[in-house]
Amino acid sequence: MLPVLKKLADRLIGLSAIFGSIGLIIEVVVILVDVTGRYFGAPLTGAQDISQMTMVIVVFGGMALCDKLGGHISVDVFEHVFPPRLLWFGDVIGPLLGAVIFCGIAWTVWESAALSRMLNLATNIIYLPKAWFQYVMVVLSLITAFGMVLRALEIAWSGVPLSHKPDEAI
Repeated sequence: MLPVLKKLADRLIGLSAIFGSIGLIIEVVVILVDVTGRYFGAPLTGAQDISQMTMVIVVFGGMALCDKLGGHISVDVFEHVFPPRLLWFGDVIGPLLGAVIFCGIAWTVWESAALSRMLNLATNIIYLPKAWFQYVMVVLSLITAFGMVLRALEIAWSGVPLSHKPDEAI
């Protein structure tokens, strides 16, 4: 069952990264067109709105991949003095806490999106509906949480802390 879930998670994480990459491409194009347009006296209308909304997709789209690749900051100042079992426990609890945080983000943004829909909230300049971007943020947060839970399960079943595992090719 775990290999099937891992394969599903890998595909969802890949999809999340694709969304983040598309957001980044849009962000770069919008900024390039806006800066070039400003030089010629015709800035891109709504560049700020598009930049703000795509930044949400860029950040949350890349979060699951960052977690999968171990790109989050970790402080290992006291790691050498802790017993391996305590290190293992920390390696299991860390992703579980991260998953809880991302589920909390998803829940909060879901409720905020419902308000955005009810009030027809939109961006200031070109009136992009905010709820669309909030729902994308919910999905990307849940993908990140799912990946974190699976990582915690893998570490828990291995019984070995990450710092004592041989380096794996990424």
